[in-house]
Amino acid sequence: MSEPVTSSVRIDWEPARDANRENWDDRVALHAEAYGLQAFEDPAHLSDVVREDAAALAPFLPEGFDGLEICHLQCHIGTDTLSFARLGARMTGVDFSAPALETAAALASRLGLDADWVETDVLDAAAAVDAEFDLVYTSIGAICWLHDLDRWAAQVAALLRPGGTFYIRDGHPLLYALDESREELVLRYPYFDTGEAQAWDDDSTYAGDGVVAHPRTYEWPHPLSSVVNALIGAGLRIRRLDEGRTLPWQFSPRMLSTDDGFVWPEAERDLVPCTFTIVATKD
Repeated sequence: MSEPVTSSVRIDWEPARDANRENWDDRVALHAEAYGLQAFEDPAHLSDVVREDAAALAPFLPEGFDGLEICHLQCHIGTDTLSFARLGARMTGVDFSAPALETAAALASRLGLDADWVETDVLDAAAAVDAEFDLVYTSIGAICWLHDLDRWAAQVAALLRPGGTFYIRDGHPLLYALDESREELVLRYPYFDTGEAQAWDDDSTYAGDGVVAHPRTYEWPHPLSSVVNALIGAGLRIRRLDEGRTLPWQFSPRMLSTDDGFVWPEAERDLVPCTFTIVATKD
């Protein structure tokens, strides 16, 4: 497994998206093995991500998830999507990777859960799905792959029915600006949007020990203000913004595993946020 190499580049969206899709197609088999899908054979099992996010959403959805129509953007192999289905929601999962959606559909069939799956670029999601939802959900590790947050937020707003709720928990942009390989907290990558993508050549993935055939990916920095202002600009009302100290994956080898996720060493735990969470509504 090679060491990741990164550089800043200017690239159009379509070739960058296509390179990312090839990389995520390669990840499917690795993640299907590494995600521990056998745990879902237990009818009570939910993903750790959804357990945390459902609790964060509870104050805004006092009647629970039963019967809610939810659209999960960038759903990958569907473990979080199907966890919400287990809570009683009617789910639509959206992703640009055909192999990921095939794996998600196979898992749903095996578990006896119903969900719809839509293959599309998330920046075209509203036209591809052509429906309105009570909740649009984006799980962690998603928007760094997108170059245009205004277009993304417009999709979110179009997919929500009036009174609907949007939720996102994602890696904090300050976290993404850190050098993950250093023995101390050191900034290395841009925090602000520079108009350039970070091009990565990395044949590893965050789950599993295998390698991908297409190691080149492109990610974009988005400061927290850009995320918030994109949602406001799309007509949504911000109801809550939180920042968290734990992460569902090991961003840096120095992060420690706990029952709640990965954290920085104790002396650094209050110095840098790991995640942000936003709840917004459509009037």
